[in-house]
Amino acid sequence: MAFQYPAARRDETQVDDYHGTKICDPYHWLEDPDSAETVTFVEAQNNLTMTYLEKCSVRPQFHQRLTELYDYPKYSCPYKRGQRYFYFHNQGLQNQDVLYVQDSLDAPATVFFDPNKLSDDGTVALKMGRLSEECEYFAYGLSSSGSDWVTVRFMKADDLTPLSDVLERVKFSCLAWTHDAKGVFYNCYPRQEGKTDGTETTSNLNQKLYFHVIGTEQSEDVLVAEFLDHPKWHSSVTISDDGRYVVLSITEGCEPVNRLWYCDLQQLPDGIKGLLPWVKLVDNFDAQFSYVTNEGSVFTFQSNLDAPRYRLINIDIQKPDRQHWTTLIPQHDKDVLSFVSCVNQCHLLVNFVHDVKDVLQLYELSTGRLVRDLPLDVGTVSGVSCKKKHSEFFYKFTSFTTPGIIYHCDLNEQNPEPKVFREVEVKGIRQEDYQTSQVFYPSKDGTKIPMFLVHAKGLKNDGTHPVFLYGYGGFEASIQPRYNVAYLLFVRHLGGILAVANIRGGGEYGLTWHKGGALGNKQNCFDDFQCAAKYLIKEKFTSADRIAINGASNGGLLVGESDTRTGSQTSRGDF
Repeated sequence: MAFQYPAARRDETQVDDYHGTKICDPYHWLEDPDSAETVTFVEAQNNLTMTYLEKCSVRPQFHQRLTELYDYPKYSCPYKRGQRYFYFHNQGLQNQDVLYVQDSLDAPATVFFDPNKLSDDGTVALKMGRLSEECEYFAYGLSSSGSDWVTVRFMKADDLTPLSDVLERVKFSCLAWTHDAKGVFYNCYPRQEGKTDGTETTSNLNQKLYFHVIGTEQSEDVLVAEFLDHPKWHSSVTISDDGRYVVLSITEGCEPVNRLWYCDLQQLPDGIKGLLPWVKLVDNFDAQFSYVTNEGSVFTFQSNLDAPRYRLINIDIQKPDRQHWTTLIPQHDKDVLSFVSCVNQCHLLVNFVHDVKDVLQLYELSTGRLVRDLPLDVGTVSGVSCKKKHSEFFYKFTSFTTPGIIYHCDLNEQNPEPKVFREVEVKGIRQEDYQTSQVFYPSKDGTKIPMFLVHAKGLKNDGTHPVFLYGYGGFEASIQPRYNVAYLLFVRHLGGILAVANIRGGGEYGLTWHKGGALGNKQNCFDDFQCAAKYLIKEKFTSADRIAINGASNGGLLVGESDTRTGSQTSRGDF
């Protein structure tokens, strides 16, 4: 589907000079989203697309079947606050998931917060929500019409009484309760000129960190961190598991690196009254450090410091020099340490990515010794719920053909074994009808690239099947197996093949894999993606005229470049 240019712009091309290299930019005028030319362009694209879709004879049947397949219940992992359990649930076709609460895992559940009732037209969404440590209060952030700007409100968690507290100008924010439930840390921006409805194109500068005391006006909030000399810095805080420390992470841009500061709240006898006396544990952007837990002054962090596939390190803040840092769980030879959570006071729930498939294991916090593997099929851990002070944990598994299985395990039991807590089935979808396989194909430079293939069982390689080829390749994001109704509709009813190419630029094999497709190595992303198509043709899964390529956001760039180079008329990029 070719781009349609307004006639007045066809011959007007911007030429940019990048360090002496002249680059023609025929799309420069599209950088103004409010110009008459851009509006005309968008309208022309919509008219072209809708005219084509309206002529599609099977469109009504597709709409009906998609609706049927999307209409299945969705659940999040339960999580415990105070003595109660909370979980999100969607009955099937609700616009937003509803937050439920129950007194025990066997007790009946009731609605705690329903964001679908926030507006008649459905344009007000729940952007964030945080319960205080012992379930005294619920803080929730609302956005309108898809905007990143959030308004935070509060209510009592026991009787759902709304509070008068309101926080405005919140954006890209943390929301962290102190353990005494006296207040929350959050980020906001100074007031700015122009639009703040999500369509603005201005930069996000001078973010600040505040502390809000429950029962007070926002004008009384305490500024606890600002970075006047670094307007592009963003920050977020985590409260340590023991409630004593505020751990501050500072980032600039999207690279997986951050500065790490902390503040000991016990050293503030008068409470939080102004800029906090931050201790700069890591004051550069050399690596990434993510708080996991702490035992007194010994902090455990997940880090890519000298470990592109990540490791766990211990830092005693009483001996902060790097010569005293120790490794708790070393970097694996191939697998990527994806995430870590502390549970049952003395255990670590650790997730590794092995060839783009998740492995879940239990370790000892004190020694880093592997305790056991946890049962997991070929797919992805899409959710984990646990706290250090609780003995139980939940995790959710999904795959290309599995909508969701939630497991529950209580480590206080005599023989603790994860058990299926909740399993979702979709009517008319039988896993045994499908086959998922993983292949490794050579890219242009010989690098082996993993790719998942999903299709009906018994499919013959005769070069006739339509293929939906998806790629992303950016921001260290790993594209792992996940359930997608539209994909299965394509596979089942059109005899198609879903192909997901795990190209460089993502995080499937850690930081090295990411950097192999970033900045000066970006061409590797395009080469990897094009070689995926060539492999599918060579192995007689399909032919060149039966491949549709797809990508969203960063993947839209990928598809646009691949489309330009291949001249494909079946590609699609969502920017």
